[in-house]
Amino acid sequence: MFKSSRYCLNSLGAHLIIKKPTIDDVAALSSVGRTTVSRVLNGGQNVRDTVRERVLAAVKTLDYKVNLQARSLASGSNKVIALIYSSNLESEPNSYYHSGLELGALRACTDSGYQLQTHAINQDSADYYDKILRIADKSRFDGLIISPPFCDDIKLLNALIEKDCPFVCISAGNIAAKSAHSIGIDEEMAGYEIAKYLLRLGHKSFGYILGLQGHISAQQRYSGYVRAIEEVGIEVKDQILERGNFTFKSGIEIAQNILTRPNPPSALIFANDDMAAGALFSAHKLGIKVPQDLSVVGFDDTPVSEIVWPPLTTVHQPLKAIGQQSVQILLKKMSGINGVEIPLQTIVPFRLQIRESTSGVQ
Repeated sequence: MFKSSRYCLNSLGAHLIIKKPTIDDVAALSSVGRTTVSRVLNGGQNVRDTVRERVLAAVKTLDYKVNLQARSLASGSNKVIALIYSSNLESEPNSYYHSGLELGALRACTDSGYQLQTHAINQDSADYYDKILRIADKSRFDGLIISPPFCDDIKLLNALIEKDCPFVCISAGNIAAKSAHSIGIDEEMAGYEIAKYLLRLGHKSFGYILGLQGHISAQQRYSGYVRAIEEVGIEVKDQILERGNFTFKSGIEIAQNILTRPNPPSALIFANDDMAAGALFSAHKLGIKVPQDLSVVGFDDTPVSEIVWPPLTTVHQPLKAIGQQSVQILLKKMSGINGVEIPLQTIVPFRLQIRESTSGVQ
């Protein structure tokens, strides 16, 4: 029978506490390796249900909790959390998406006595995987918050779990959300509601503009759009589908290309507000009236959506709340029995923000 190093008996038969249980004690009691225990505690995949249950039973029996002070001393950390996001420093930035996440995360870090450090990494760089792992290795970070598309790199997530590095994903796709703690909106339903709204206005001809390849959450919005138009018998193959890079410039170029074709669509749906704002610019330049001749929809409800003309119909994604809650989830993972009381996936509400860029078909 396993005997934890936590207890011994003195000459009077009383229990004396020798030391708090360690991850090695949990591994010994559950008859698995230390890496397996770490994987279970961090909500990792590729662990059989029977093994997971055995590890969690050992955690409960030993009342095991992560020793944050020991972890901090061992790592040389100074209570710092890293927010990792995708950005190509050679192109224009997204106007607000990452700023909104950062503001929310910073608020939660400040409230909890932590510092926040942001890292912009080019998703197209050949060494982005190694760069993120090097960040995870740096002793000053207690944990990571990972945004798209890095949050959908299963190889990367598994490597972080192997390193026993706590992390939380923002807007993870379906596969990653089943294996790592994540927070975001119901992306598929958001895309569905956009399409249903435009269908109610009488639109039957659409142009859908995706974001960068690899952003699974944005792809899920497209799946919702497809579900909605197929429900009313509209053929997806007859609709226009293009891909941008989330920038204002790409919105200008793609919209101009679409709107100068014979029989252009009556509605354009964009994966973010910046591209949708670019489409408004092209429509004005071509003499196309919005929304009389063309309806335009964005996504995220960033500040730009309210200052363009006409103001954009968009989906409000609570970016600051998502950033704030991602830190709160991460702190819970680092301070308690990881993976037991924290839901693997946290869904926050969204809403369709209707403004003047959409109207019924004239």
